[in-house]
Amino acid sequence: MSSNAPRLTALDALHRSLGATMTDFAGWDMPLRYGSERDEHLAVRTKAGLFDLSHMGEITVTGPEAAALLNHALVGNIASVGVGRARYTMICRADGGILDDLIVYRLQEHEYMVVANASNAQVVLDALVERAAGFDAEVRDDRDAYALIAVQGPESPGVLKSLTDADLDGLKYYAGLPGTVAGVPALIARTGYTGEDGFELFVKPEHAVELWQALTKAGEGVGLVPCGLSCRDTLRLEAGMPLYGHELTTELTPFDAGLGRVVKFEKEGDFVGRTALEAAAERAASEPPRVLVGLIAEGRRVPRAGYQVVADGQVIGEVTSGAPSPTLGKPIAMAYVDAAHAAPGTAGVGVDIRGSHEPYEVVALPFYKRRK
Repeated sequence: MSSNAPRLTALDALHRSLGATMTDFAGWDMPLRYGSERDEHLAVRTKAGLFDLSHMGEITVTGPEAAALLNHALVGNIASVGVGRARYTMICRADGGILDDLIVYRLQEHEYMVVANASNAQVVLDALVERAAGFDAEVRDDRDAYALIAVQGPESPGVLKSLTDADLDGLKYYAGLPGTVAGVPALIARTGYTGEDGFELFVKPEHAVELWQALTKAGEGVGLVPCGLSCRDTLRLEAGMPLYGHELTTELTPFDAGLGRVVKFEKEGDFVGRTALEAAAERAASEPPRVLVGLIAEGRRVPRAGYQVVADGQVIGEVTSGAPSPTLGKPIAMAYVDAAHAAPGTAGVGVDIRGSHEPYEVVALPFYKRRK
């Protein structure tokens, strides 16, 4: 096997047996869709969907100074995360540019799991190892130690409850607890990237097939379907959730992305990027750079990443993600636009789609919010 062949998840043969269309994603062979991506999307919005997310990068940080290391290495206040809770955060370069957005779980007093995007897992690992110098803490690459299965959608709590005696009702959003699901030891996390309630189950790769099949069987009566990366993208787009490489890049700081709230200047000690981020915060307060907004098409043509946003014959921004929205029934996009055109309802905004300026409505994000 050549070194540049895509990596396979523990569920690879199962995906193929289900007729999945596979695609290379961040060096992994992943299911793009099993049937209709629109049907998969709507199943997650109304019933439940099952995802293989084993391409995500898990990095374990342990030791007496694990919290101090993460406070230094990341922009969030990780030391304040309680055991059993999780936090959305970012890792930035010294110049404030975003290397990746992350979820950090505090598993025990001195043990954390950092979950990085597949495309950035090595970059994040290398940065954490480098930033660990001088701290009494160990950074461990645990990408091969876990398979990750997500069940998302309004029926997901019922599906999971039928397979575990873990206290799901007591499990808050952005929390995780160890438990057993269908006889398999798992870290059960209540996080997600779809805008729906749901769970992510970290298990040993050798248990992945058994767990997937048990979840499939448990979800038969409520319309659970296997879902690929294609509908994961339209779901997160409707929910206004950023995707690294689109809304987040090394060229942008968290303040440019409208996510300055994840940067915690009040935490103790210095952290990588602090000086640059303080300057970015001041700039954002006085003269906001481009603002991330939602765009809803008035017509049928779909905007794609990189397309120019225009108004009065001038380029005022750029589309970062675009797709047809199965929930809204119209094409939608996220775009960075000049602050002067960022207010919801701003008139005269369009997207240049192959030379034609298609009209779009500027809206606040997210496009979709679930009913609690």
